[in-house]
Amino acid sequence: MFTLEIEGTAVAVINSDEASAKDLFTCEGFKEDIRTMTSEGKPLWNGTAPLIIRAATEDEIEIFEDALAEDDGEGEFTDDKHHAGGETDEEDEDEADIVFLVDIDEADEDDEADA
Repeated sequence: MFTLEIEGTAVAVINSDEASAKDLFTCEGFKEDIRTMTSEGKPLWNGTAPLIIRAATEDEIEIFEDALAEDDGEGEFTDDKHHAGGETDEEDEDEADIVFLVDIDEADEDDEADA
């Protein structure tokens, strides 16, 4: 497992190999997500700080495993276009799970009503 660290803060853990972790954590879509997501009112990433991908610590792995164990399938998940269709070895690479290690702020209901 690998951890995304930004400015000394462990932000997320992924259960994949290092190459896949780097690909996902540095792809434009994920970078856009972490630029717009906030924790305690601050963006997770300012768009310029280095994105460090490193081996996850035992504590981070435990948090990851506990989070997946608590997920009983009732969460609000949306289908990923990569998971639709047949089962191939290539699609197995897309099935990595990500657990955020910081509390993510919920979207304001007022903001959603205005959209």
